[in-house]
Amino acid sequence: MKVLSVSRIVTWSCAGLVWLAVIPCFVSAQATPAPVKPKTSLSVHRSAGETAESHLGKGYDALKQDSYSVAATEFRAALRVDPKLTLRARFPLAVALFEMHQPGDARKELETVRREVGDHPNILYYLGRLDLEERKFSGAIANLKLAAEKPPFPDTAYYLGFAYFQNRNFAEAETWLNKAIEATPRDARVLYQLAQVHRKEGREDEARNALRRSEEVRQGGNAESQLRLDCAQKLEQRPREEAHALCDQMYDSNDAAKLTALGTIYGQHGDLEAALKPLQKAAELEPESPQSQSNLALVNFQMGRLEEARSPLAKAVNRWPDLFQLNALYGAVLAKLGENEAAYAALKHAHLLNPLDKGVEDLLFLTTLGLGREKLAAKDYADGLRYFQEAAKLKPVEASPHEGMAEIFKLTSHAAQAATEQGTAERLRNKAGVKE
Repeated sequence: MKVLSVSRIVTWSCAGLVWLAVIPCFVSAQATPAPVKPKTSLSVHRSAGETAESHLGKGYDALKQDSYSVAATEFRAALRVDPKLTLRARFPLAVALFEMHQPGDARKELETVRREVGDHPNILYYLGRLDLEERKFSGAIANLKLAAEKPPFPDTAYYLGFAYFQNRNFAEAETWLNKAIEATPRDARVLYQLAQVHRKEGREDEARNALRRSEEVRQGGNAESQLRLDCAQKLEQRPREEAHALCDQMYDSNDAAKLTALGTIYGQHGDLEAALKPLQKAAELEPESPQSQSNLALVNFQMGRLEEARSPLAKAVNRWPDLFQLNALYGAVLAKLGENEAAYAALKHAHLLNPLDKGVEDLLFLTTLGLGREKLAAKDYADGLRYFQEAAKLKPVEASPHEGMAEIFKLTSHAAQAATEQGTAERLRNKAGVKE
């Protein structure tokens, strides 16, 4: 069998990790995938069919692609398997329904989550957004003001300011819109809304100034978009010194979004050394951001800086346990470090989330087979057999797992089973054209 190398398990994609900001995280140690406990018997290992994890993986992948209807279907399927998946399935279901403009269903799911976990800022944010859409401005203010104590998204202050504006409390609207400018200085709509506040208060000069600044921000955004395009085109050429001079105009030591965009462009073009600096700075600016930490971990992994990749990934997987990309990358890092049992746990969870990814399947097979051999050498035959059986299920055409099982059955005086597994191994080797 041709097994993919570890480095090919994860490829650079701005749609792979940067998108994590779409769904806010709930910190939950209980949600972290735990290592699978060994079985104690020599019985054949069997597994169930579709799992909640596979539906969760498909759901998050659909969210990544803005396929909200598919996401809702998958999260509902996960809840049918396990109705207790409040944060891991019901909350993202509510987000998908919100994006599908189904306010009644979205509110129902959010209120269910709220009853179970309390007034979490993430829940309050979406409830406030729903209140705004339904013109329930007092409710929007109440929910968003609580959410703003620990804002789950940078635009929380903007929506709170907008709610105050709609409720004709212009003083509070101005206060929160000014806070929104600090949080999202490149969002032209914030300055536009502030202009409307000034106009309602009869402050025409300030209104015109805010409108002018809004237009400048909008034009600046267009210029940045063009710069990103020009940068990407220059990076296609060699040598890259001229491209670096152009692209580094995007470097802003105080703006994590710009830094992430710059690092992502470099990474997509294989310029890992250039990607490292902006992504490191973005991670420093946003130490609690799983997406910033994950982007940095990815470039460190691709550069072979495994220890530097491990720590941010461990934290990100803890906070985002059901994201396939994170678990796959974390498993690949651990496998390269030789930490096979931890790698097995991460890769197995990744495989459950996305059973169709061949790269993860290959690496999980190698890791599982390696653990079987380790257990065999340590005379831990029950665990060794379990790992060999799992490896055989992952790759039914491979002879090696059956050889391992044959050896264990021989050592544990199960002669008939040893002969059966050895025969299977020989048949598979002959079928693959491998000579003894």
